[in-house]
Amino acid sequence: MSILKVFLEISLICYKIKLMADTDNKNQLFELNGKLPPLKYTIPLSLQHLVAMIVGCVTPAIILSSLAQLSPEKSVLLIQSSLVSAAVMTLIELFIGARLPLIMGVSFAYLASMQAIVLGFGLAEVFGAQIVGGAVAAILGLFAKRIQKLFPPLITGTVVFTIGLSLYPTAIRYMAGGAGSPDFGSWQNWLVAGLTLVVVTACNHFGKGLIKLASILIGIVVGYIISIPFGMVDISNVGGSLWFSLPRFMTFGISFEFSAVASFSILFAINAIQAIGDISATTMGGLDREPTGSELKRGITAYGLSNIVSALFGGLPSATYSQNVGIVSTTKVVNRKVFAVTALMLLSAGLIPKFSAILTTIPQCVLGGATVSVFSSIAMTGMKLVSSGDMNHRNTSIVGLAAALGVGISQVTEALAQFPDWVTMVFAKSPVVVATIVAVALNVILPKEKTEEK
Repeated sequence: MSILKVFLEISLICYKIKLMADTDNKNQLFELNGKLPPLKYTIPLSLQHLVAMIVGCVTPAIILSSLAQLSPEKSVLLIQSSLVSAAVMTLIELFIGARLPLIMGVSFAYLASMQAIVLGFGLAEVFGAQIVGGAVAAILGLFAKRIQKLFPPLITGTVVFTIGLSLYPTAIRYMAGGAGSPDFGSWQNWLVAGLTLVVVTACNHFGKGLIKLASILIGIVVGYIISIPFGMVDISNVGGSLWFSLPRFMTFGISFEFSAVASFSILFAINAIQAIGDISATTMGGLDREPTGSELKRGITAYGLSNIVSALFGGLPSATYSQNVGIVSTTKVVNRKVFAVTALMLLSAGLIPKFSAILTTIPQCVLGGATVSVFSSIAMTGMKLVSSGDMNHRNTSIVGLAAALGVGISQVTEALAQFPDWVTMVFAKSPVVVATIVAVALNVILPKEKTEEK
């Protein structure tokens, strides 16, 4: 009995030691500069962030490659470059820039303007505008705290709301099969798109944990499977794709067009402000503190400079991902090494062209069914920002006029037909530019109501 007792006591001690070690290892998750936690914690948490952002990262590249009528090889390269640049930019923000748990990726905020630039000029002009826009953001990073005053939630909310509205036609065109496709508007396209949307909505509202986070990805997978019997999937180009390849320098060219540069300069300024919001939300949600001035400065400057480098290698305009900020606020996991693993997963995917080639086979109606919910959430995020303040007569006038003029002019581009072509490109092709200018101007000019002054 005594031997048994000794054995049990030793076993109990060993268990307590193991428990303490596990607790200590797990606590590393909540340390910004902690050691790499055990893989049983790190891998699922890293995958969670990857799943939340990868669809959003590659979809703009898929849409633009179709719009620009790129060859299968160049379409793959555009997707590949976007994945690699997002991974590298994430690593830069983690260890050089803000040094905070942030995920970078290609942003839908630029999509409407990119579509207009591609249709009006070409992809080379997108990357030229990105270089100038990145320089604007880098300069603004030096004055991050000061410029933030010009963009309160009322203004950023109006802009984000307008961005969401501007993307609705893109989603609808894709749900119908993609503009120019022979079967555009067919019942097959709408059936697949509708079922994809149903799956995304069901996962988002009835699912929990990873299912909820991966709702868009699950929707695309289900939609992809449903589309196969309809003959919508063509995998003929996948077999010829390489297993490993590096992004190439200036594959798509670099060209500077004034109207494209002007539009992107404003968009990059807006996204710099959005990044300030994401950085603040990250520190408040994960670290229970405000961001320091140096964190904001380094973060925005790195965001601008990394976009310049990204453009040289064919990576589309990127920004901080708010959905990943939300995960940080929910889980409180802030260990930068966990996020570095996510970036390495993203990098691995980008270095495998065959993976990118598979992504190009996703039918347009599936993408439409999946992204319409994304675009709607963008618009509603803007409305939440707007409604976070007092919705008095002054503020509703600012939001209403900015959105009305921005969206209205973009829908009736011929209204500026008598102006020079660059005016149409800057102010009519994307509602964001007009909405931003009007919102900022009205916010400065219109007198504040008494309740606001107090």
